[in-house]
Amino acid sequence: MSFFLSPLAALGAAFLNMLAALGRISIYAFSTLRHVFKRPFYLRELGIAILNVGWLSLPVVGLTAVFTGGALALQIYAGGARFNAEAVVPQIVAIGMVRELGPVLVGLMIAARVTSSIAAEIATMKVTEQIDALVTLSTHPMQYLTVPRVLAGLICVPVLVGIGDVIGILGGYLVATGTLGFNSSTYLINTFDFLEPRDVFSSLAKGAVFGTIATLMGCYYGMNSGRGAQGVGAATKGSVEAAAILILAANFVLTGVFFSL
Repeated sequence: MSFFLSPLAALGAAFLNMLAALGRISIYAFSTLRHVFKRPFYLRELGIAILNVGWLSLPVVGLTAVFTGGALALQIYAGGARFNAEAVVPQIVAIGMVRELGPVLVGLMIAARVTSSIAAEIATMKVTEQIDALVTLSTHPMQYLTVPRVLAGLICVPVLVGIGDVIGILGGYLVATGTLGFNSSTYLINTFDFLEPRDVFSSLAKGAVFGTIATLMGCYYGMNSGRGAQGVGAATKGSVEAAAILILAANFVLTGVFFSL
């Protein structure tokens, strides 16, 4: 009997641990929201965070988007050729990039680049007792470290998503007109006629949510890291995993909210 119960006990323990982790993250998120409206505001830290989250992420976002848009055009053309529907390439590339691939890929790139960086930075500060020094100087760590980074994610990632959407559509346009024989003006007309304001709004809203999740996970895991180099490594790995999973889960929920109504 114990042989059959052991896997169930392990599954139940994992489920309870997951719920406990979600509870701790939720408490941390509400605490961050409360501190957003408290003084003082560390504008210099916010500016540095915007530079790191936004400007320095542009190259990886641009390259990811242009190659994804080009590959998407090739795949849709090859698939559509089976049903004599090659003409739908501009419409499907546009809606695929703007609704789904653009915000999700940008969110995952931010999780890989920014979340890991934030978690490693804050975890190192904890290991070297710099966070304790902030408390000694009457500076709240959440006010100084978490709030600027989360605000930077909230502000910058929707902009990155918008840029990624445009570059992704451009990648599809270059492939379609350069190698697949599409007319340039017709491709652009079909692209812009097919997109709706709701598509663009949902893309930017997803970007805001994904940016908040990515930066919040970096701060949470950094603040709660273990001691030593092993603790820093575990915090960095855990932050990226949590951010990626939560971004994909949030994408599912937001897609249902925006397009099932």
